[in-house]
Order: sequence, then C-alpha cells, then structure tokens
Amino acid sequence: MFDLKNKVAIITGSSRGIGRAIAEIYAQAGAKVVVSSRSEEACAPVAEAIRDAGGEVLVVPCHIGKKDALETLVSETVKAWGRVDILVCNAAINPVYGPMSSLTDDAFDKIMATNVRSTFQLCNLVQPHMVAQGGGAIVILSSIAGLRGNAVIGAYGMSKAAEAALARNLAVEWGPKNIRVNALAPGLIKTDFARALWEDPERLAQAEGQTPLRRIGTPEDIAGTALFLASDASAYVTGQTIVADGGETIR
Repeated sequence: MFDLKNKVAIITGSSRGIGRAIAEIYAQAGAKVVVSSRSEEACAPVAEAIRDAGGEVLVVPCHIGKKDALETLVSETVKAWGRVDILVCNAAINPVYGPMSSLTDDAFDKIMATNVRSTFQLCNLVQPHMVAQGGGAIVILSSIAGLRGNAVIGAYGMSKAAEAALARNLAVEWGPKNIRVNALAPGLIKTDFARALWEDPERLAQAEGQTPLRRIGTPEDIAGTALFLASDASAYVTGQTIVADGGETIR
C-alpha cells in the first residue's frame, strides 16, 4: 500500500530538510522524483544521493514566487516523464520574527504570495495532468503554527492556516476527479528553518518538555507521514490536516 512504483512526484523546497527527506523516502518507495529549489547546485547532492541509492531523479530549479518558474517546473516534469502523480508543496518562507504590529506591508505580501499564492498556482498547474491520467495526490505542508496563535510568527501561521484551508477546498472540488488533497502540519522539526529554536539549549529543553514524546521531530518523521498521504495507504483520506508534532498541540 505504500508502493510508489511508476509514480512521478514533484517536491518543492527539496534541497534540504523536510523536502529532502520526502524526496528520498519517495524514491525509496519507487517514485520518480523531481527535486526542486531555487538553486540547481543546492539540489545536486540530493539528486546524487537518490541516484546512488538506485532511484530515478530529475532536478528542476524553481523560484516558487514566480509563476513562470512554476510553469516550467511542471512542463519539464511532464516533458521528461509524461505525467504528475504526486505534488508536495513544501517550499515556504518566514522572513520576519516578532509581533505582527511591526510587520511591514511588503513582508506580509511576500509571505502570503510565496507561501499561499504559489501553492494555489502550482496545484492548479498540475491538476489538468492528474485529471487526464485518472487521479493524483497533493500534499501541502502546513504547520501547527496555523492551528494556534503565536506571538512571533503570526503572519507565517496565517499563511499556513490558509494552506490548510486551500487543501480542504481543493479536496471538495477535485475529489470527483479522484484527486486527493491533504495538508500536513509538522511541529518543531530539526531543520535549518527552525535552527534558532533547537540550537538554543533553553528553548530546546522547553520544547521537549512540552511535547509528550519528549523530543523534537526529525525530517524523517514528517517524510513518513508524507509517504502515507501520497500512497494508497491513505486512499480514503482527503481534505484533512494531519498533525505530526509529537503530541505538542494536544498537551
């Protein structure tokens, strides 16, 4: 049920962290994987690791904030492999840290355009291909920041709540075409994105103490859940926000 053989998967922001872990586990499950980030050079080590492990991989650089780059990402995938079965919208930004009262209009617009609009656009770009082949699966990376308030990353949390809402709406619209759309909301994960939190011993101890599993997550923890959402193991799951946070939000 977790076999992705002959499936083609696009994963944005997959040069490192959660995106890389998802790309690698999908390749291990048999998928042909499209690794993408702004820089081709940044993707090269991931592609090499996947090929060395016997997987099939294509590198397509993409600045998700530019629609023409998103169009190229999809067209190059279809040109190479003829289809798109799985889309993982993982790439996102959080350029500010502080109260929303100090957030500039430009910063707000940048967060929403990069995290929400690009996901909306990319989903719409792959949809015709999924319809033509009889279905597909889309996984949108949300966050527990989109499920509760936060005093320092409020706009980021708003964008992640919007992505979860996007997943619900697309699931309703595209379900009759056999396209499943789900959101995946990680907790604190040991990535460069959250380095400021887990490299601080005091903050790390606090985070671990607030989490029932008494540890922060790893990219592989999220990749396993993403594999579930992309595979036939979740064939009757759509429109959901699956939380993978070690139990932090239920404490």
